[in-house]
Amino acid sequence: MDALDLARWQFAITTVYHFWFVPVTIGLSAVVAGYHTAYVRTHNPHLYKMTKFFGKLFVINFALGLATGIVQEFQFGMNWSDYSRFVGDIFGAPLAFEALLAFFLESTFLGLWLFGWGKLPEKLHASTMWLVHIGTVLSAYFILAANSFMQHPVGYRFNPETGRAELTDFVAVLTNPVQLVTFPHVIFAAYMTGGAMVMAVSLWHVRTRLTDLTPTYRKAVRVGAIMTLVASLGVIVSGDIQGKIMTDVQPMKMAAAEAHYETSTHAPFSVLSVGNLDGTEAVHLIQIPGLLSYLGKGSFDAEIKGIDDLRKEYQAQYSGDPRTSDAVTNYTPNIPTTYWTFRLMIGAGFASMATALLALWATRRKAGDGSGAMKARWWHWMIVAAPLLPIAANSFGWIFTEVGRQPWVVFGLMTTANGVSPAVPMWTVATSLVLFTLVYAVAAVIEVKLFLRYIRRGAEAEPDPDHTDRDEDATLVYSY
Repeated sequence: MDALDLARWQFAITTVYHFWFVPVTIGLSAVVAGYHTAYVRTHNPHLYKMTKFFGKLFVINFALGLATGIVQEFQFGMNWSDYSRFVGDIFGAPLAFEALLAFFLESTFLGLWLFGWGKLPEKLHASTMWLVHIGTVLSAYFILAANSFMQHPVGYRFNPETGRAELTDFVAVLTNPVQLVTFPHVIFAAYMTGGAMVMAVSLWHVRTRLTDLTPTYRKAVRVGAIMTLVASLGVIVSGDIQGKIMTDVQPMKMAAAEAHYETSTHAPFSVLSVGNLDGTEAVHLIQIPGLLSYLGKGSFDAEIKGIDDLRKEYQAQYSGDPRTSDAVTNYTPNIPTTYWTFRLMIGAGFASMATALLALWATRRKAGDGSGAMKARWWHWMIVAAPLLPIAANSFGWIFTEVGRQPWVVFGLMTTANGVSPAVPMWTVATSLVLFTLVYAVAAVIEVKLFLRYIRRGAEAEPDPDHTDRDEDATLVYSY
């Protein structure tokens, strides 16, 4: 193991950990904005309590996500300086928009939402959370635009004198075909995660206690479940389109997702395989004929290129290119990782849909408040799994996306081996890897403890809304 391996491990650990917070932040911001709007329209005190309750969970998640996200920026300069030098002209624009427009939008209006209770007009106050949500969505758009360039470079020219990619068309970067399908896929997945979080938290309260807010929790279960199901349909549709674009711009990734070695028409999709997946001992136990052809090109009898032919094609195309590493002779990603993360992503997503359907069944009108249908012990484990399944699906999806692109850090332009910082010794990367892992482990404990503490308190702990007139010149007070 060398500095390159450690740098990749560090980026993988910190990125996957950070992305645990991102979909929850996007999804919960929409939920809180919806509840706040409903409260302004009805002045139902129960809706006020639910707004404050889920608002606390959102703020906890936002704070941890912000802290872990800062590390991502630093890693570009610390461990990936050659990569940063190569794509800095491209990445500078979308990341500047993300920081100066999207992040400041969400952070500024989150402050107004937190401190504005009783100070801002009700409708204006509720709109601040919608602006926070818009900020989170815009932030995702600009970051995904940068990542989509890594998957499918557009809007640039390569300057051989400086050895850098230079931006020529910012609009092309923002409208990259990979970006246009990846963005809705990620946002739908975030809504799915936020809905599952609301559903699980509310299910726990319905199952464990009977209070005046139980009917409100029951409605929240159904809101979260419906949000999860509707968003999951968006994930499926956008994922199908994404698979076809991926086959067009990164055919090796699609072939690796199936461990598909030989070019063929009517290519099958294996639900389950055993063996080493290196093309010699892989045995496909359960296959669906023609499904891989449909996923890749929209036709059950379309031709899908295999790994062996693509490997030869890439070797002929990229060997000797000064932008690639001379040491790279195998342009195939890690097949077991891409194969299984692709299936784990799909499996976790469908399992999340199943939990939402069960929650809707348990809280149907004939079941009353739903608590009676959830006395079985297995409901406890389902409640625990409900928010974790979409988070796992998001994580597996991103692992598949990034590992499936290897050995490229920017597809067709720069290999991962050429992007690492050449002057950073292995012991330095190892030290930062250990420190970041330990710090993130502590942060995870803090996050879980805070979440569980406020979940147990529930919306019942929130005070009744205060509609009394206040002095407009009074100092803003933090509402939590």
